[in-house]
Amino acid sequence: MKKHLLSIDDVTADDIAALFETAAEMHDVQRREVKKLPALRGRTVINLFFEDSTRTRSSFEIAGKWLSADVINLSAKGSSTSKGESLRDTVLTVTAMGIDGLVMRHSASGAAQQVSEWIDVPVINAGDGTHEHPTQALLDAYTLTRRLGSLEGRHVVIVGDLTHSRVFRSNVKALTKLGARVTVVAPPTLMPSGIGTWSADAGFGTSYDLDAVLPTADAVMMLRVQKERMSGGYFPSPREYTVGYGLTRDRLGVLREGAPILHPGPMNRGLEISADAADAIDSMVLDQVSAGVAVRMAVLYHLLAGEDQK
Repeated sequence: MKKHLLSIDDVTADDIAALFETAAEMHDVQRREVKKLPALRGRTVINLFFEDSTRTRSSFEIAGKWLSADVINLSAKGSSTSKGESLRDTVLTVTAMGIDGLVMRHSASGAAQQVSEWIDVPVINAGDGTHEHPTQALLDAYTLTRRLGSLEGRHVVIVGDLTHSRVFRSNVKALTKLGARVTVVAPPTLMPSGIGTWSADAGFGTSYDLDAVLPTADAVMMLRVQKERMSGGYFPSPREYTVGYGLTRDRLGVLREGAPILHPGPMNRGLEISADAADAIDSMVLDQVSAGVAVRMAVLYHLLAGEDQK
């Protein structure tokens, strides 16, 4: 792996396979009575979050602590940025304290890349604006491989608010690197501009018709409608969105038997996903949460443990 994990572009298919192998070992730790490994003893990791988060921040904190690292959580509200300090001064100040790794979430696309150019410690992008969320894509792919085996030739359908989704951007890159055939589905108002050119280069398909695509899906990933990022009417009403693009009870019957259902969370039940789908026997939502800790442990280990400990 490279020094930082800022994008799925920073990992090769071989890197992903190595991370998944480590993640499988880390997953076993969750079943132990004592969930501690000494791999990062003496290392200090800062979780610097400028946006709210439950799953990502908590799982990075647990991942670091189970690897015996000292983990410190900082948020924008509790840092000097709330007093007007610049991002550059904040990260330089934090790094000057002798930390070994920085996990960062920021509302500006490209923020993690910029920070990696200012400091010498490994930076892990925990989500930057509408750009990328690489560890989410890795845990999603890991969840799918544990369920389906090889993703080569598997058809994965990603549905929802693509315009505002960094998860979709990272997932398309990760899944296609692993050989999956990906189709993204959204209403025209939530389909990113210029996606036709990108999809041709990256090798994924696009569709506005969920009902036409769903029967051929080996797995389906529903994305949250990000109301907090929307200004204006992207669709006439919640009901109309659900009718056209929600994973409803009726659409569950169209899915192939055993096809896993994923959602990166938090879920808008009744909007993009029905309670029947969220709680279905093939729902992998809680598996994704569990996988998130294992994959983030693997990422921290590969970036921070050092060659002598690998």
